[in-house]
Amino acid sequence: MKTKKQDYSHLSPKQPIGIFDSGVGGLTVAKEIKRLLPNEDLIYFGDTKHLPYGEKSKEAIIEYSTKITNFLLEQNCKAIVIACNTATANALNEVMQSVAGKVPVIDVINPVAEKVSYEIHNNVGVIATKATVNSGLYKKSIRKHNKWIKVDELATPLLVPAIEEGFKNHPITHAIIYNYLSNSKLKNIETLILGCTHYPLLIDEIKQYYGNRVRVIDSPNIVANHLKIILDKYNLLNDNNPKPNYHFYLSDLTKNFEKISKKFFGKSIDLELKVL
Repeated sequence: MKTKKQDYSHLSPKQPIGIFDSGVGGLTVAKEIKRLLPNEDLIYFGDTKHLPYGEKSKEAIIEYSTKITNFLLEQNCKAIVIACNTATANALNEVMQSVAGKVPVIDVINPVAEKVSYEIHNNVGVIATKATVNSGLYKKSIRKHNKWIKVDELATPLLVPAIEEGFKNHPITHAIIYNYLSNSKLKNIETLILGCTHYPLLIDEIKQYYGNRVRVIDSPNIVANHLKIILDKYNLLNDNNPKPNYHFYLSDLTKNFEKISKKFFGKSIDLELKVL
């Protein structure tokens, strides 16, 4: 059976890129997209009212993800980036159905799994939310490309709430990181995938725990590069927009989101409350 060829000729390079996550985590992806594609307008939706997604049912995650996707399509986005591992693991198929081939959809698991599969990795660890680990999608995606890689996944549910509460470089996060990373499941790993877009906000503390013993994968960079490849392939890169617009919608306005978004995107950002 032949795969239907994608046709995005109805889209314009000038349209914005839509990005969504449960909270501040997706900003790590948005920041990389901004760095790699400095002429692109970005629309970000942080579903702060419903975070953390990792503790929600699959049905709830699907409902939130499809509603946000439809909202971003209404905002005329030329691509949708699911900047949330939990949403990818539990709602990717439903998001694809909502989009119905109208725009490209980029997730945060498959590009990372594919890159890891083709590099020299034997024992890979994944830390993620309960919902992502329960889906087993990282293991399936990696082993689809390379069946010889050993993949161990560990649910680390306390990290997202700690990050959303603003505990960075704090004794609380140090204790949580030590408790999780010393788990016997991760004992023999050579590579660690941060399977939640919140976790790169703690990447320095995680690297400090390991020293040089374990390679920590920079997932946001991989995802941003994958997005660039897709947009370039379909002639959708905006290369003539010296003053790009960044608009942030939140389902609940939080101080920590405001603080981190300003740090990543500057003081002149727009934050707008939007309950779907």
